Amino acid sequence: MTAVSTPATAAAAVAQCCRWLESEEPAPTLASLARRLALSPWQLHRMFKQATGLTPKAYAMAHQGLALRQALQPGHSSSVTDAAYASGYAAASSFYKNAQAMLGMAPSDYRNGGARQSIRFALAECSLGSILVASTARGVCCVLLGDDAQVLIEDLQRRFPRAELLGGDAGFEATVAQVVALIEQPRLGLSLPLDVQGTAFQQRVWQALRAIPAGQTLSYSELARRLGMPSATRAVASAVAANPIAVAVPCHRVLRNDGSISGYRWGVERKRALLLREARQAGEALKEAPAGTPAETLS
Repeated sequence: MTAVSTPATAAAAVAQCCRWLESEEPAPTLASLARRLALSPWQLHRMFKQATGLTPKAYAMAHQGLALRQALQPGHSSSVTDAAYASGYAAASSFYKNAQAMLGMAPSDYRNGGARQSIRFALAECSLGSILVASTARGVCCVLLGDDAQVLIEDLQRRFPRAELLGGDAGFEATVAQVVALIEQPRLGLSLPLDVQGTAFQQRVWQALRAIPAGQTLSYSELARRLGMPSATRAVASAVAANPIAVAVPCHRVLRNDGSISGYRWGVERKRALLLREARQAGEALKEAPAGTPAETLS
């Protein structure tokens, strides 16, 4: 097997894999992709996941999910079954097996603009102002920050115009408390499941964001290089800006190439406050660690 010798070569190989996974039906297997690139399946699996945050199989499923969501947009005349075939499914049985997990709801409900999807939400206050946490049955789908609670509710309504929005019950308060704790103590991490709803490309970018440890930052161009798309910095930046789950998907950890703080959906001052808090806590952890502890274990 031929080893990939440079980061540029690896990035090109991953980009080529993405094109194959997006254009071929059915999507090529890991073994097939590896043979085309003269790599072992293990090499390609590791390289692809390092670059994209997803396995080739997961990437293919995310792309198929994007095609399915497009085919099921309200107003399209095709039936749900026709949409399944149009998005690359060879059999209706496999489509219905995967569709609920892929869409977060029944295909017919998605076609109807999210009708009947139930989303619980609650408002709270934290050191960054007002916070709205919303969750589907699959996990947290929105974390919104701002100064006006009513504006946050209206934002949620725009994102899910036909879903049933339910006020959080007593049990949901624990979910909100965990999100608030993440804001105050970023190094604790978040154990809650997330329902990250976006295109295949957006999900790749958001998964890469979650791999950036608290206390560290990347530039937009470096993030694009890690994703194997060094010429797609602008598209990567757009996906970062579209992130609907503040802090848990840490888009605030991406900076301009000169290290300056650029725009942030929830306000530049909040971004600065988050970064300063994370840097301070990372420094405190380093001081408290026993001598000789590797720095990467502290993040």
